[in-house]
Amino acid sequence: MLLLVDLSAVALALCLAFSNTSESTSWTTVAWYLPIVLAVAAIALHGLGLNRVKLNTFGMDEVAKVVVVAVVVSGIGYGVTKVFGPSYLTVETMIEFGALFAFLSVGSRFLMLRIVERIYAAQMPRKQVLIYGAGQTGQQMAAALQTDDEFKAFGFVDDDPGLCKLTILGLKVHSPKRIASIVRRNRIDRVVLAMPSANQAVRLRIGKRLSGLDCEVLALPSFADIVLRGEEVTAAAPIKLDSLLGRDAVENELPQTESTYRDHRILVTGAGGSIGGELCRQIARCRPKELVLVDHSEFALYKVANELKQENPGLRMTAVLGSIEHPELMRETLMKHQIEVVFHAAAYKHVNLVEANAFEGVRNNVIGTRVLAEEARLARVDRFILVSTDKAVRPSSMMGSTKRMAELVIQDLAKRSEHTKFSMVRFGNVLGSSGSVIPLFQKQIRDLGPVTVTHRHVTRFFMTIDEAVRLVLLTGSFSRGGDVFVLDMGEPVSIYDMARKMIEAAGHSIRDEDNPGGDIAISFTGLQTGEKMHEELLIGSDMLTTPHPKIMRAQEKMLSELQIASALQDLRRAIEARDLPLLTATLQRYVENEETEVAALTPPKAPALSVVGES
Repeated sequence: MLLLVDLSAVALALCLAFSNTSESTSWTTVAWYLPIVLAVAAIALHGLGLNRVKLNTFGMDEVAKVVVVAVVVSGIGYGVTKVFGPSYLTVETMIEFGALFAFLSVGSRFLMLRIVERIYAAQMPRKQVLIYGAGQTGQQMAAALQTDDEFKAFGFVDDDPGLCKLTILGLKVHSPKRIASIVRRNRIDRVVLAMPSANQAVRLRIGKRLSGLDCEVLALPSFADIVLRGEEVTAAAPIKLDSLLGRDAVENELPQTESTYRDHRILVTGAGGSIGGELCRQIARCRPKELVLVDHSEFALYKVANELKQENPGLRMTAVLGSIEHPELMRETLMKHQIEVVFHAAAYKHVNLVEANAFEGVRNNVIGTRVLAEEARLARVDRFILVSTDKAVRPSSMMGSTKRMAELVIQDLAKRSEHTKFSMVRFGNVLGSSGSVIPLFQKQIRDLGPVTVTHRHVTRFFMTIDEAVRLVLLTGSFSRGGDVFVLDMGEPVSIYDMARKMIEAAGHSIRDEDNPGGDIAISFTGLQTGEKMHEELLIGSDMLTTPHPKIMRAQEKMLSELQIASALQDLRRAIEARDLPLLTATLQRYVENEETEVAALTPPKAPALSVVGES
């Protein structure tokens, strides 16, 4: 088709050139010359491959080839007239013919390209891309998008005032001041930062400034970097959580527990939380007889239940909306579904929030645990596993004190239970869970900092969510009653070192005294009320072995039945009367503390926006 178009251009250009000549030339003479000129043009066009060049890749190199064809055809046509007959083709005529042919050939291609683009655009509208940076990388991207079926370059934006209002590759260069109006008015889908020569901080500041626009903002490395360095120039991948543990992950060393829970009726409280949700996912793979999910957050419960239905179509599952503090609901659920195993993961766990909402923290973490555990004992559940935390060891926070009190309640019931085996699993922070420092650091890094760390020397024990859940499931099969299971978590991890690793893994440099030009700074906020410099996993030093070398069984002192009853009575009275001194004094009396007080008797000022922790 392109060859026919070019040959038609040759014929039309020759006729126009003859019609403009000053000599009297008959059209019979034109007809004599035309086959020769067409044959020469066809050979030249095919030889240079112009008939095989796609419309959307026709560029300056192809325009040069058209000029070569015009010169060759004009020259050979003029030579033929000199050799075989009187010359009716003057030099001026042939120059005019060559120029007309070049114009018609190139013009017809651009016209056909516009027509085809209009047809495609009507059928498949392309997304609009605004390129920030009119330099070499931006121009290369604009050229690449000319042949793309999905995206179309709308124009450039550049900080250089000398480039504004210029046109590059047919695209106008705009001022950054107009970028918001350009995006809204022209429905720009994406803004691409084509500024690889700018340092990381400059590009991130521009990206942050554009983040309020209703479009996607992306950064582009230079094409030279892509060729030279390959995958290294892509956006740094999020750091693997395993690399933050300070030890080797042990989930692969933990034996499978599928047979332990197969064909059992299992209840999980706090099913909408991080640990509870992962417990449900792994239990579902064990093919239980029935899985019952309990949570007081409607959205969290709906989300995890919907996910489990999609991933496990044959799973028999029931979602129970409500709080563990309601004995009638827990009694009905346990009896109706004939529950055999209970995993109790429901708790308010955010230290600062529980510190500011002490009554609700005690009501949920202590009273709720007692209600659920007592109903499980009465329902003759086979096993009851409490998910606890390292903050329960010599607690300095209200949250830690409530979790330690919950442990004491479970230990008391374990002594008096004739059928149900009560046990507890205590572990450190779970990487990536709700309230974990990891999501906070990730958000702060995306916002270009600063990354906030409480203290340069603060440390924590960490484990992956898979490790945590596998540990809970495994220890459920070890339980003999009243056990406190602890995972060998290696050495505690420095939070400051973790922040540095995450910043560097995201492709940024750390801004400090040694590197004032860095991208992201780390600021120290100081330990908040209830926070400890270092966490522990064991209250005493006595440990017993278990069937697995990475799991230990702790031997810790317990309270008597009378002491537990007295503590619970005082706590209920304090909650009903909203008596904070009584609440803290009761916890101080019965819980082994690191400090002389569980928490300051004057409660911290509650945040302006009250947030409910996961339960």
